[in-house]
Amino acid sequence: MDNAGEKFQKLVGIMERLRAPGGCPWDREQTFDTIKPYTLEETYEVLDAIDRRDWKELAEELGDFVLQAVFYAQIASEQNLFRIEDALDAINRKLLRRHPHVFGEETAQTAGDVKKIWGEVKAAEKKDKGKDAEGLLDSVPRALPALVEAQQIASRAAHVGFDWENPDQVIGKLHEELAELAEARRGAAPDELENEIGDLLFVLVNLARFVKVDPEQALRRTNAKFRRRFGFIERKLAERGRKPEDSNIEEMEALWQQAKP
Repeated sequence: MDNAGEKFQKLVGIMERLRAPGGCPWDREQTFDTIKPYTLEETYEVLDAIDRRDWKELAEELGDFVLQAVFYAQIASEQNLFRIEDALDAINRKLLRRHPHVFGEETAQTAGDVKKIWGEVKAAEKKDKGKDAEGLLDSVPRALPALVEAQQIASRAAHVGFDWENPDQVIGKLHEELAELAEARRGAAPDELENEIGDLLFVLVNLARFVKVDPEQALRRTNAKFRRRFGFIERKLAERGRKPEDSNIEEMEALWQQAKP
């Protein structure tokens, strides 16, 4: 059986052939920008397979995910920008450099120690590259989904001490934001409502951080639960020869309670 390196090289060769003259017309038309939506789609398909604990499907989705990197690298190679080997070299060097407690002389006993080392190494990397010092939050991409962005910027601010002391204080802030939302509702100003909803969501992200829950994963899990329970309602109504729009809230709520485990 081929080893991982040989199989990876085979994938690189296939992608090169698809992009070559006489290859696939669709693949040959793609650019960095046209591939981006597929990268996002494949990312969420990986997450979905993990959520469902479908390991066979996950293996397939990870293959699709790896293809995205190979596709970008092939386009870059054609433009003499870089090759896939450069990307592999970069990540290998980075992993070695950022784990001196494994591959070097540093020591780390806890995850907190590792984060401290990681931060120090990243700061040194920027200095070596001659980059000006960034603001603490500047390296968090604005293109991230808002929930993930909130999680990252809150964590970084907390790392330097800009934080509450305990979850009870966060809950207190949550009640404060709820009161401000109620006030905004009375004024019915759309901009103010949006502002207060945003503040409320941001506090919830921080509460999740304090109780060590990933807010993105928590919401994905709730979305899946809602899908499952609403599907139960639709099936039961179909057995009665009706659709949700033919029902009423009382009947659907009763079925919703039945759908709960």
